[in-house]
Amino acid sequence: MSQVEPHRRVVSGMRPTGALHLGHYHGVLKNWVRLQHEYECFFFVADWHALTTDYESTSGIRASSQRMLVDWLAAGVNPGSATLFVQSQVPEIAELHLLLSMITPNAWLERVPAYKDMQERLQERSASTYGLLGYPLLQSADILAYRAGLVPVGADQEPHVEIAREIARRFNFLYGRDEGFEQQAEAAIRKLGKKNAALYKLLHSAHRTHGDEGALETARALVREQAQLTLADKERLLGYLEGLGKSILAEPRSLLTETARMPGLDGQKMSKSGSNLIPLRAEPEDVEKRVRTMHTDPARIRLTDPGEPERCPVWQLHQLYSDESVRDTVQLQCRSAGWGCLECKQPVIDAIIAEQAPIRERAEQFENNPDLLKRLLSEGTEKARDEVRSTLQDVREVMGLTGI
Repeated sequence: MSQVEPHRRVVSGMRPTGALHLGHYHGVLKNWVRLQHEYECFFFVADWHALTTDYESTSGIRASSQRMLVDWLAAGVNPGSATLFVQSQVPEIAELHLLLSMITPNAWLERVPAYKDMQERLQERSASTYGLLGYPLLQSADILAYRAGLVPVGADQEPHVEIAREIARRFNFLYGRDEGFEQQAEAAIRKLGKKNAALYKLLHSAHRTHGDEGALETARALVREQAQLTLADKERLLGYLEGLGKSILAEPRSLLTETARMPGLDGQKMSKSGSNLIPLRAEPEDVEKRVRTMHTDPARIRLTDPGEPERCPVWQLHQLYSDESVRDTVQLQCRSAGWGCLECKQPVIDAIIAEQAPIRERAEQFENNPDLLKRLLSEGTEKARDEVRSTLQDVREVMGLTGI
């Protein structure tokens, strides 16, 4: 069994369905940059997932994938700190997806909220494909393949992580209970020594009887730090804690991330499906043009009319980009009609341009050196494949697929 510590491993991906914008930067990439220094991170370009909605038009997927990878690197994601790869270049994921499909009830997939939402949004084209229905299962394979214990998501994406947990739990229950499992677990407890064995039993009882999650985490830590135990015994004791078998597939949990809401040019959430975005690597002239056309307080018709910052989308950008001194000035000048709207927008324009300057500069070195990009991607892909092969070896073995 693997020696990976799931609670130290993170996995996340993005679909290559268009150019990244500042919403992606503040909502996802800044978190990735932070996480890569705190955990072992796997970040992938989810090109298979792009096919779930864009299967009729695939000509732009390759170019979008390459551009998105450059955007990640330009934003500060470091291939020396995180593993970067393209999903479709790890074909072992498809096999794991197939094997997991054998044990996953259809009802689990149909109840995922995003499935019904997507069907409604795609009424103009056929949305009755297995690719769309199986989207959460493929996501689960992406997570479980790397034995990742943590998946950074927003609250609206938690159901996707929860179904991955359920699939891992069902798999471990079906295939992790070898003959005499309970007896072997009890024998492993005795190997802990008198003091640790008593503590393990106490924590085990607290979790199973009262649902004490703190006791569960403490017991897991106790098992992992026992150097005298074999890996098989550790897996048995970890599975025994939850009434399961050996933990063949790690049960992931959501790593809820605090994301700054990036307002679009119309005050709504910035979205690549609309025309309210600012590209991640926009030229300064483009940034200035876009912000200058932003909606403002609708009640402020004439220059001499006092404004209400809280009614103005530009104020949302000030909250993200301006320091307290600038925000105080904006409040005063807007309410007293001391500034026109263009004057109010200028500090935001300057701040965005300053933020994007190093991003554009870092992007150039990769766009001008495609061989470097290919090398980084090749190294990341090979590491990702090694991890999935290890998982598949364990999965095949317990499912009886070791050949003749």
